[in-house]
Amino acid sequence: MTPVQTYPVSPASGSKGWAILRALRVHQWVKNLLLFVPLVLDHKVLRPAATIHTLVAFAAFCCAASGGYILNDLLDREADRLHPTKRQRPFASGALPAAFGWIAGPLLIGLGLALGALVLSWKFLVLLALYVAATAAYSTYLKRIAVVDVLVLAGLYTLRVLAGVAAAHVRFSAWLLAFSMFLFLSLAFLKRYTEFRSLDPGTGAARRRGYVPGDREWLGTMGSASGYLSVLVLALYISSDQVVSLYRTPEFLWLVCPVLLFWISRMWLLAYRGQIDDDPIVSTVRDPLSYLLGTLVGIILFAAL
Repeated sequence: MTPVQTYPVSPASGSKGWAILRALRVHQWVKNLLLFVPLVLDHKVLRPAATIHTLVAFAAFCCAASGGYILNDLLDREADRLHPTKRQRPFASGALPAAFGWIAGPLLIGLGLALGALVLSWKFLVLLALYVAATAAYSTYLKRIAVVDVLVLAGLYTLRVLAGVAAAHVRFSAWLLAFSMFLFLSLAFLKRYTEFRSLDPGTGAARRRGYVPGDREWLGTMGSASGYLSVLVLALYISSDQVVSLYRTPEFLWLVCPVLLFWISRMWLLAYRGQIDDDPIVSTVRDPLSYLLGTLVGIILFAAL
């Protein structure tokens, strides 16, 4: 039997307040900016009601997401102690007591649902409840099933986009949904690839994810293919009649395709080199070139208006 690699675990240094912020994973709130994508693409940013509703939706998702992260870390704390970096998470390291998490997690989820119920539409509340349920199912069981785990992760990203549509009452776009599904599937595969790469594939921590040592290259192939398919969907959208009603010079939008192709290819190249964080969204936030490319895309969209 292959011996399981263990790592020393000690409470993280710093105050309790810092430990709580780490447990809330405030840096992960950047994912909830996806709620604003439908608002921006439908050119409704300057409408106060739509923007305020999206801000409330953002707050609701941040609360629900943090509650879910806390419960996930509680359930995963034994496995996290076998991981080279996750062992320093607040509950795995002992920086926060489990009792705090069992109280704070449900309270935050309840606060998020209350915000959605009091201020926003029932459609948004259904999507937020579905997000909470999918997160709980993923944390307790689905993340252990190969392929299903990445599909659920991609679905959680896509749910944010759909929730943004419901919150701001903007037009639903099948093109945006298709693009989101493939792009987020690529990011989900990227997350699993980088996580799998950082572990010894023979350890129990790797096996609990539902994968075997030979799966790493498959994860990379499927992830990069999904990313390129998202660019294909974008190209088909630019060629559609729907673009004409939103942009005066849609020809400029073709410039987004090579930018996106470059970003996807670069992310996967960095992943193969072992230079991507376990969470690709976090790596993107820390990457100055990603900001530059995002600014370039914004300029192209503005020029197309």
